[in-house]
Amino acid sequence: MQEKITLDAIDLQLLDQLQRDASPSNQDLARQVGVSPATCLRRVRRLHECGLIERQVALVQPERLAQVLGHGLTVIAEVSLDRQGAEHLDAFQARAVQDDAVQQCWRVSPGPDFVLIAQVVDMPAWLALSQRLFTQDANVRNVRAFFATQRAKFETKLPLAPASQAQGAIK
Repeated sequence: MQEKITLDAIDLQLLDQLQRDASPSNQDLARQVGVSPATCLRRVRRLHECGLIERQVALVQPERLAQVLGHGLTVIAEVSLDRQGAEHLDAFQARAVQDDAVQQCWRVSPGPDFVLIAQVVDMPAWLALSQRLFTQDANVRNVRAFFATQRAKFETKLPLAPASQAQGAIK
């Protein structure tokens, strides 16, 4: 069982700042939040250790990358399976999350069983992904694919509760 952790206003400010930009030094982050560098470092370590901060990554701008590399296609696919038993759902999910082109895999309800968001080089790459994930699996009943024409919003930042509501323990 994971330890319980309570979040106060400083923890929420740290999480908010780190979600916006995780690149500042500990000293800069401490200054932004209004705490000492030692306090900041201790709290950020605790947020990592308890699993609230999963990892820190660089976000690549896909449209800019497509300009540089000359390609890029974002696909949102709804996948319905023939049989929805736990073992069938788990098997499809395991295959989907192992594919590098699949950026997100969601089990959803009601409607399709999964929604996938994939990034592929071009239409032939999408067809190859479709073959790997859908055609070779006799349990895939239906796939509806949507091709993104414009990304209006993309945000990785999760909304945080006000500090007054943050006293609940996280297990």
